[in-house]
Amino acid sequence: MKDFFQLLKRLVSPYKKYLGSSIFMTILSSVLVLVSFTSIIPILNILFKTNDAVYTGYQAFSLNVFSAGSWKEMGAVLTNNFYFFTTEIIQSYGENSVLILLGIFLIATTILRTAAMYFSFYFMIPLRTGVVRDLRNKINDKILLLPLAFFSEERKGDILARVSGDVNEIENSVMSSLDMLFKNPIQIIIYVTGMFFLSWQLTLFVMVMLPIAGYIMGQVGKKLKKKSALGQRQWGQLMSQIEETLSGLRIIKAFNAEDKISERFYKGNNAFRNTTQRIFRRQQLAHPMSELLGTITVAIVLWYGGSLILSENASIDAAGFIFYLTIFYMLIQPAKDLTKSVYSIQKGLASMDRIDKILKAENTIVDPVNPKPISFEDKIVYENIWFKYRENWVIQEVNLEIPKGKTVALVGQSGSGKSTLADLLPRFYDVQEGKITIDGVDIRDTQVRDVRSLMGIVNQEAILFNDTFFNNIVFGVRQATMEQVIEAAKIADAYEFIITSENGFDTNIGDRGCKLSGGQRQRISIARAVLKNPPILILDEATSALDTESERLVQDALEKLMVSRTTIVIAHRLSTIKNADLICVMHESKIVERGTHNELLALNGYYTRLCEMQSF
Repeated sequence: MKDFFQLLKRLVSPYKKYLGSSIFMTILSSVLVLVSFTSIIPILNILFKTNDAVYTGYQAFSLNVFSAGSWKEMGAVLTNNFYFFTTEIIQSYGENSVLILLGIFLIATTILRTAAMYFSFYFMIPLRTGVVRDLRNKINDKILLLPLAFFSEERKGDILARVSGDVNEIENSVMSSLDMLFKNPIQIIIYVTGMFFLSWQLTLFVMVMLPIAGYIMGQVGKKLKKKSALGQRQWGQLMSQIEETLSGLRIIKAFNAEDKISERFYKGNNAFRNTTQRIFRRQQLAHPMSELLGTITVAIVLWYGGSLILSENASIDAAGFIFYLTIFYMLIQPAKDLTKSVYSIQKGLASMDRIDKILKAENTIVDPVNPKPISFEDKIVYENIWFKYRENWVIQEVNLEIPKGKTVALVGQSGSGKSTLADLLPRFYDVQEGKITIDGVDIRDTQVRDVRSLMGIVNQEAILFNDTFFNNIVFGVRQATMEQVIEAAKIADAYEFIITSENGFDTNIGDRGCKLSGGQRQRISIARAVLKNPPILILDEATSALDTESERLVQDALEKLMVSRTTIVIAHRLSTIKNADLICVMHESKIVERGTHNELLALNGYYTRLCEMQSF
């Protein structure tokens, strides 16, 4: 349970007042239960003439809290006074009057007890819902903060499963068990305290029996956590398969691969079903096991309690033993609930372990303690850059200077390191050796937000959101006016098809812009970059996925965007970068040639071969 209490410390701290209020109401409810029953038993002794003891008049008492004998004396005095006054009422008003008073007393204590129990749950609800909300917020914030390198190692569907399935599991198991976990121990402590006052010998005997039963149940719970962790991993794999199916549905249908995908999903789904089946069977074992162990414990208590009553020096009478059994039965239910909550918590902890792989993941792209201010007035410099994702170097010995206002193109075969070199500038990744400076300031010595605020990016795949034209264009730009958005759309050659849509700029473009053509999506992406108006522009194969007509329109929009900006262009189609101020040819992670289009053709090297292959 150490892991659970560490989890509570992390999640429940902001809601201490709700937890404290719930605990107080639980204590009040449990005390009221004992009060009602302890009052009934002496009355029954008098009504049914089972107690022959003689009680004198009212006795005063003094309590010394540090003396055990004083507490015992107080109990004897309270018992005497209670029986004395009850006897007086019976003699004065009759037994029926006592029964009426008893009924009123029971109703009053029941109202108070149930009200206290309701408020115990009432105060726990904001805690449960708040913890789950905070957990989702933390996961979402951490996903936004983590570097891209983290997600290259994780499956998107598995991350979605953690955000949805694992958080729900924590809500359904840990949080739903939270009230039981705090309520039940309190009830058990109060009930056991009452049992000690009745018979310490019998209670010590019970205290030996209960831990044995608890240990047996705990061993089953440990195995449940392992199975639950396996089940959550399998659920993540299923979510990944569904995500891949949705993303690749066109290819699946084109290659008639429906049967193959179905077979793969059936296999994974069946494995998940088998694991879940074992988890549920083990979970359902809790109730019959606790029922059996509880019955065995009760039987042993009956035997031992009976032997105490029948002994010559009986420490408890028959009425007291009946009361003791009543409390003991009341003790069994919270003990069972506590066992169930332990089972549920084991499942929840398995889910929390998976969530912690996100929450505790290290963010390597961090701001320095004392960040330097940064602006762009002169040049960008790559100084002896080395970078690798895992074992092999992806960028080696790269030195590159990009003056302000110039256009630099990166060309080369796939996998040569072009996109990685561009991704290092906005600090999507950090270099292992060397440094990148903007006007002499190392980009690692300034805030990430300040670096990225200088840049606009247009990717090969336009990243759009399920929202309106307007909201996609103003994405990341605060307080943009409609006039500015219209101007940006016109520069990007997107204005015409936007205003002819159903609701103009308020038209929803669908998931990832699915209602638009490839060229239209790309021009919306360009309009977004125009509105940001960045001094540095990164174009990562922005036209390579377009048809000829769309490419012409997008290229026109890009040329308008590139005016008076420093631009890094990554291109496969060499025709789009002939006019670049500098073309760098990359091969096997290095820059092997650099110069203008004509200078590189004159070298008759890598660039010439690339041009010849495209011409062919």
